[in-house]
Amino acid sequence: MFDVITIGSATLDAFIETDAANIVSVCSTNTKKDFMAYPYGAKIEIDNFEFETGGGGINTAVNFAHLGLNTSTIVKIGDDVQSEKIKKVLKNADVDLSNIVKTKKYQTGFSIILTSFQGDRTVLAHRGANAQLDIDDINFNAIKNSKWLYLAPLNGNSTKVLDKVAAFAEENNVNLAINIGTSSIKQGKEHLYSILRTAEVIILNKDEASMLTGIEVRPDTKHEKYSTEIIHPDIRSMLKEINTEKSKIAIITDGKHGVYAYDGIKFYQCDEFPARVVSTLGAGDAFSSTFVASLEKTNFNIEKSLKYASVAAASVVEKFGAQSGFISFKEIEKRLDNNLDFKVNTFIE
Repeated sequence: MFDVITIGSATLDAFIETDAANIVSVCSTNTKKDFMAYPYGAKIEIDNFEFETGGGGINTAVNFAHLGLNTSTIVKIGDDVQSEKIKKVLKNADVDLSNIVKTKKYQTGFSIILTSFQGDRTVLAHRGANAQLDIDDINFNAIKNSKWLYLAPLNGNSTKVLDKVAAFAEENNVNLAINIGTSSIKQGKEHLYSILRTAEVIILNKDEASMLTGIEVRPDTKHEKYSTEIIHPDIRSMLKEINTEKSKIAIITDGKHGVYAYDGIKFYQCDEFPARVVSTLGAGDAFSSTFVASLEKTNFNIEKSLKYASVAAASVVEKFGAQSGFISFKEIEKRLDNNLDFKVNTFIE
């Protein structure tokens, strides 16, 4: 029996770091978007580069195992050099390999991660085998005998497995956590909500939450100062819409602005834990998997789990690589003991 099984992507990532990236902000009366830009036609000098394994299925599996959970993962990889490196990383992390699906038809997923001087990144992704996970690839017996099923973002044809996998977890009393990706959201709100109703934990970033709900976060004006509220009213509306009738916890992450949660009664707001940002890649996976692992550890204590997850994410952004900053529960608690003023704000609307 596994404590948790993850389903998601597996990639070999090339991290490219250069201070030549420009951050361009484009604003309108209702929205603001940031773009990473390089001089057109120029040859850009690279300051640093590394190869690491990544993908939501892999990152979360390695972190779950690092936190002491008996972990397996269902990912689809090619029959190539990249896949052997992925399997080696999983084996070294003590993640069970028996549910990995290998195919000769597609290449293992590959990504190029462009990192800015601010630590944020833009990802160029080749999905490969990640987009071809079939329902026949899923070991349902293993899921049935697991405490948790964690669904990382899926893409391409792989999104077609979500319905049956989520329904199976519900029917067999397996706790479901889902980190929704844009590919799934693009299938439509009505389709996705049938899946969300089965989940104990739903996690999105702010942009994904806006895309799913159709709610835009309004900026401050000279007449209304939304930023003075603990949680912006538009984000509260998102949380309430995402937290459907059977869902236990809805979470929206907001980068350097922290994280927001709603359990159907109470709202939660947690600031970003202090960190020196090197790269933000993998912070979301670290947060999400640590939050779920913490729920298991604390008997669904949401406040403590938000704290633990925020510390774990902060540790990851201080390293160059999605898995380099993973820390244990003992180290998380030590960092919290050294930051006793770090707290979670709560209120009932």
